Amino acid sequence: MPVHIALLRAVNVGGTGKLSMSDLKALCEKAGFADAQTYIQSGNVLFRSGLCAEDAGRVLDDALAAKMGKAPGVMVRSCKQLETIAQNNPFPDAKPNYLMVNFLPAKAPDDALDKLVAPDGEEVHVAGHEIYVHYPNGSGRSKLKLPALKHATSRNLNTVRKLAELAAEMEES
Repeated sequence: MPVHIALLRAVNVGGTGKLSMSDLKALCEKAGFADAQTYIQSGNVLFRSGLCAEDAGRVLDDALAAKMGKAPGVMVRSCKQLETIAQNNPFPDAKPNYLMVNFLPAKAPDDALDKLVAPDGEEVHVAGHEIYVHYPNGSGRSKLKLPALKHATSRNLNTVRKLAELAAEMEES
């Protein structure tokens, strides 16, 4: 069965969407996903499923909605996709923890950057279902405004690389 990596939106961020990773793992198992494992507290879970990525994401989002009262939004990617995302980093000189990959539920619209406000020298690059943002001063104090990120979930490049590595290990076993 293929390995899927699910990235949950708005989980354990700023005191909202509280969900323990042990609960997330149990929820995945109850949904019929095999070999579920989580990575850090920001809502990352890897699992095996015979479902396609879109259907697996929908099943997980529905299960989360039943548990949490509303669907947080789930972006599902494959190991190969995460490896490609990490390798195609458009800002190779950026510190990996200052480079955020924003995962979108659908392909970014053609006008994704039209309303961009980047007052601190942030650099942005659109690549299909992802938007890379380099925050030269860190993302915590940034005043970046980009409406296209409204439904995205973000992970720094270190996390993307680690998730790809964990998924590759699962695929080999």
